[in-house]
Amino acid sequence: MTTPEHLPQLLGDLISLSNRLTRLAATATGSTESPAIWRTIAVLRDHGPMRLGELAKASRVSQPTMTKLVHALDERNWVRRIADASDARAWLISVDPRGLAALDAWRQEIIAVVAPQFADLDPNEIDALARATAILRERLERADDRDDRKGSVA
Repeated sequence: MTTPEHLPQLLGDLISLSNRLTRLAATATGSTESPAIWRTIAVLRDHGPMRLGELAKASRVSQPTMTKLVHALDERNWVRRIADASDARAWLISVDPRGLAALDAWRQEIIAVVAPQFADLDPNEIDALARATAILRERLERADDRDDRKGSVA
């Protein structure tokens, strides 16, 4: 039986395995797209429009890197620049519906290549994954809400 003392190790394993699963999915699709592209669109989807510096921080890249990412996304019409009502000199970056559609298509692609690895799970294992997913979603949303109240994005 796992006890609360095992939680730090369990969380470390979960993070490492999540990263491995992401790499497996990206490799299996053969996609050469930068994960930062998808992370940036997902941040905008989850947190709404934000300034370039905030977006860079939330996506864990430098501001010059985010400038390049936003330029690439803008060329594809996956993001929009909108005026910042609080500062006429500034712009907010917002995700465009085409960017959301691209993110969804990428997600469906990685699901399709990863699903066979899990096809032999029994119903109890599927239920365990569903419960774990619900727990993770709730905890991450709680962390996002806390960070939003502080004025930053996780």
